[in-house]
Amino acid sequence: MPFTASANDFRVAPATVTEWKAVYGEVETVNIVPARARISGTVVDVRVTEGQEVRKGAVVASIEDEKLALQLRAAGARVAALNSQMTNAQTELTRAQDLLRTGATAQARVDAAKVQLDVLTSQLTAAVADKAVIEQSAREGDVLSPADGRVLTVPVTAGSVIMAGEPVARVASGRYYLRLSLPERHAAEISEGATVVIGGRSNAEQPRQGRIAKVYPEIQNGRVIADVEVSDIGNYFINERTLVSIPVGRRTILAVPPQAIRTVHGIDYVTLKSLQGTLEVAVVTGERVEIDGKEMIEVLTGLSAQDEVVTR
Repeated sequence: MPFTASANDFRVAPATVTEWKAVYGEVETVNIVPARARISGTVVDVRVTEGQEVRKGAVVASIEDEKLALQLRAAGARVAALNSQMTNAQTELTRAQDLLRTGATAQARVDAAKVQLDVLTSQLTAAVADKAVIEQSAREGDVLSPADGRVLTVPVTAGSVIMAGEPVARVASGRYYLRLSLPERHAAEISEGATVVIGGRSNAEQPRQGRIAKVYPEIQNGRVIADVEVSDIGNYFINERTLVSIPVGRRTILAVPPQAIRTVHGIDYVTLKSLQGTLEVAVVTGERVEIDGKEMIEVLTGLSAQDEVVTR
């Protein structure tokens, strides 16, 4: 303690305390990523709503393109036709090979049958690949969440026509943090790593501590921007404002324990020890402060250093 104390008195001495400034910080998230449509079409189902928690890969909405169904049927018919042609080509090749063994046909006919079978095999492979592309496009009608997080906005509804690349929902992913905007006169007083106090959203909620994680080097419109990390920020809304107390300097004060102050008719008094005994002195008190882990009351006027105050 900055003073010596006994059971009933102590000697006042200057103490240095941290100067705090109350500002408002806005809750932000590390990333806001859009869940985009991968194909063009009509939104047939929206499975999320604003504020809902989603996991990465969860289906956000479903998009349907009627042309894909037609293309898929056409691709299936082409594959079936090529399969039939390949069956005939295989039969023709087998017949030509049998005739060649008996000498009833020439080698040229067998070679032509082989070439025809190879051409149809390549065409079938290409047709199957084209069908797979169409099937994949149909599966991409499901819009997936790009990350774990909370849905901020859903700008579409069922029945909306949407183009590929347009956002279906915006997801706030990553941890939340507070962004502060301070007057530039505090630029030299704040530093990374400093501890701040975040006020509760209600009187019943206890304040919590955070840490200044980053101070941006550019001053914008006379304001210094800083980010505050909080281990458990709770379920705040994005862009919600909350009160934050930050250290902006240190000052020297005189303070006494709360039990040393007696209030009579709205005036605060302190009892001093003197050579003649005790003396009642009127004082003007300030805010409550913590010095070396003990609660004290700042005295603005009425006391001097080395005064011996009686506690009761």
